[in-house]
Amino acid sequence: MAKSDVFFTSFKATNNENLLKKLHRLMKSAGFEGIDFTDKYAAIKLHFGEYGNLAFLRPNYAKVVADYVKELGGKPFLTDCNTLYVGSRKNALDHMDTAYLNGFSPLQTGCHVIIADGLKGSDEQLVPINLEYVKEAKIGQAIMDADVVISLTHFKGHEEAGFGGAIKNLGMGSGSRAGKMEQHCDGKPYVNQKLCIGCGACSRICAHGAPIIESGKARIDENRCVGCGRCLAICPKNAVKPVFQDSFKLLNCKMAEYAYAVCKDRPCFHVSLICDVSPNCDCHAENDIPIIPDVGMLASFDPVALDQACADLCNKMPVIEGSCLDDNLKKFGHEDHNHDHFHMNHPDTEWESCLDHAQKIGLGTRDYQLHKI
Repeated sequence: MAKSDVFFTSFKATNNENLLKKLHRLMKSAGFEGIDFTDKYAAIKLHFGEYGNLAFLRPNYAKVVADYVKELGGKPFLTDCNTLYVGSRKNALDHMDTAYLNGFSPLQTGCHVIIADGLKGSDEQLVPINLEYVKEAKIGQAIMDADVVISLTHFKGHEEAGFGGAIKNLGMGSGSRAGKMEQHCDGKPYVNQKLCIGCGACSRICAHGAPIIESGKARIDENRCVGCGRCLAICPKNAVKPVFQDSFKLLNCKMAEYAYAVCKDRPCFHVSLICDVSPNCDCHAENDIPIIPDVGMLASFDPVALDQACADLCNKMPVIEGSCLDDNLKKFGHEDHNHDHFHMNHPDTEWESCLDHAQKIGLGTRDYQLHKI
């Protein structure tokens, strides 16, 4: 496979070109105008940030992308899917409130927010892919309804995937609640008996009779449960919990296959910004200080090459003193982790299996040519 083109620019700006103009030029240089946007719905897939987190991308960047789509005749919308865990983005109403509080309103970005998997995380499209780990990916309906998909990614560390890049943004982020369960865990939730009040909401929402009320408490019959995740969304006390049991490698492989399901058979374009590189995902309701200095903005038609280029650039950067990465560096020493910042940031994780598997299934290539503009 030939090398993929990845375009890069730093965060250095001038009086004549601010960062927003620079992002526009980066996208143009990478071939954005080669996509036919005329009367097409364009999903701009990004992370709105958990409430309390301040490391997510500024909405100003989303406006640049949305305005560019409209300039080319398209109909953009910002989108993400609901979370599997309990937080400020568990359902569409809370999710949109959080998006607006974090600045992603139509007034700031010039386009609407659509939570792709609906009110309770159950609006999904089954996408047949018949790959090694996933046969039918469960993707948020609005993302699958789009004609074009644009990933706008905050590149950062991640406590399970090693780092959060374009593939994670597309794969995990585009999965419905059941899709996230399929990637993250064994797909069978359980009930925390201390939190359960026996209200029966879970049993009423389940089409398969899996939640059973006994002695004033619910339990899940795993033989009946299909892992749809509806009981997680409906429980008023957040007593229904997912079980995280898959290995990090298996998570990475499933995530790559979900990203493949999102990207196949339609135009896709990918932008990643390496700034405020927090040690953990933007799903956290807090963010620690960055682990490395800001690097720059990158764009490509290939999400695999883009993630590889981002990782390579990050690993060349110095470590910020006092960060989580610096703490681990002093504790373990770089020699034990092959000078890989993200592996050292979370020593139990690794990220290369995701890119290897993504390349294997044809999502892209790890070989790239970096063009600096």
